[in-house]
Amino acid sequence: MNTVKSVMLFGAAALFEIGGAWLVWQGIREHRGWLWAGAGVIALGAYGFVATLQPDANFGRILAAYGGVFVAGSLLWAMVLDGFRPDRWDITGASIALIGVAVIMYGPR
Repeated sequence: MNTVKSVMLFGAAALFEIGGAWLVWQGIREHRGWLWAGAGVIALGAYGFVATLQPDANFGRILAAYGGVFVAGSLLWAMVLDGFRPDRWDITGASIALIGVAVIMYGPR
């Protein structure tokens, strides 16, 4: 059950962090205004809280593993919201990153 909880928390963290960064980007770079940027800052703060809910108590492990989730999640976000089409190297890199997540978080200890 801890693995399912952990995976769900990584998904929520990705939504908040990637979504928050995207909102700030939209607010500043795409000139949508400070309301968008402010919503992004709030979402980025929520990411920090969600990360603390992981069942594993090791900050370094959680953040290192989340890096792989961020790589794959960013490409997925870009596909859905920005029409980005990853090439085989993007997909290969994201797959390697997710394998790293699995090894770091769920390998036997």
